[in-house]
Amino acid sequence: MNISGKPRLAAEQSSGGRVIILGVAESDAHVVANKLIEYELSISGFNVINLGACTPVEEFVDAFQAHPYADAIVIGSLNGHAYEDLRSIRDAKKDLLISCPIIVGGNLGVTREQAAKTKEELLSLGVDYVLDDAAELPFLLNHLPPRNIRIATPE
Repeated sequence: MNISGKPRLAAEQSSGGRVIILGVAESDAHVVANKLIEYELSISGFNVINLGACTPVEEFVDAFQAHPYADAIVIGSLNGHAYEDLRSIRDAKKDLLISCPIIVGGNLGVTREQAAKTKEELLSLGVDYVLDDAAELPFLLNHLPPRNIRIATPE
């Protein structure tokens, strides 16, 4: 966030950097991991649009609509309520309001069994990847096909 409290905007795709929309699920106020991930991705060459904590799905949709060539949306959740917070992802993807990969990570449950169940529920909503470890994120992002390639049409 910048000093006015608005999300920091990334450079346009024409600058060559890949764009990642980052945020924390709606009911989750944990920001330390979010800021660390923003830093790691930024020094790895990604342009990060960080929506911060307590981000409803609608704000992720708005950010994607403003940056339709974003390479991915990355959503963190540390409070165990990711599935409840992200239920409307299914409709956003079905209605083509979001067409890039959605990656969710964090603490998805108190027990291993609960986390596994939440992972399956998130995948059923249309989340493309669920990560157990934030260290996996740069590797995954670097292996996603770029979405900002524009094909020139003959005049």
